[in-house]
Amino acid sequence: MKLATARPGLDDLVSGIGGVTTRGLGARATAFAVADLLRDRLHTLDLLTPEERAGSPEGYVSRTLHAQEDFSVVAVVWRPGQGTVIHDHVSWCAFAVISGIEHETLYRDMGDHLVEIGRSDNRPGDVSGFAPPGDIHKVLNTSDEVGVSVHVYGADIGRLGSSVRRAYDLPVR
Repeated sequence: MKLATARPGLDDLVSGIGGVTTRGLGARATAFAVADLLRDRLHTLDLLTPEERAGSPEGYVSRTLHAQEDFSVVAVVWRPGQGTVIHDHVSWCAFAVISGIEHETLYRDMGDHLVEIGRSDNRPGDVSGFAPPGDIHKVLNTSDEVGVSVHVYGADIGRLGSSVRRAYDLPVR
């Protein structure tokens, strides 16, 4: 399913990602290769309309910009203080921060509880990639501005509806 909205640079990005995904790399290597592509083709806020960049007072907003069987491009808009629950993903992911600060806390599942294993502040221009397992995290916009990031998932988010495989409600020790 290709979405019809024209967005500056999106066609070039989709073409580049398609070139990476057809190489048959493993999940982690694909995530890192797509992260490199995002780093080289980092987008501006023009990828979204002013209305889309405003986000929602109800919570962060994920907007699918492109979806096909083997990958999707999603823009995430976070108002200050908005964030996710602790979760993991259905597939590999690469992301690039365009604005705001995405404070990420990483966890390891110990069966009956989670253990915090790291924290990072992802700032504008920061790009990264990851793949399950080991992708349990939560994200919070800790800046005073609306945050925008571009995420690429190795799945058809248009069909699945979300990149989240599981939300975790285990105690953190």
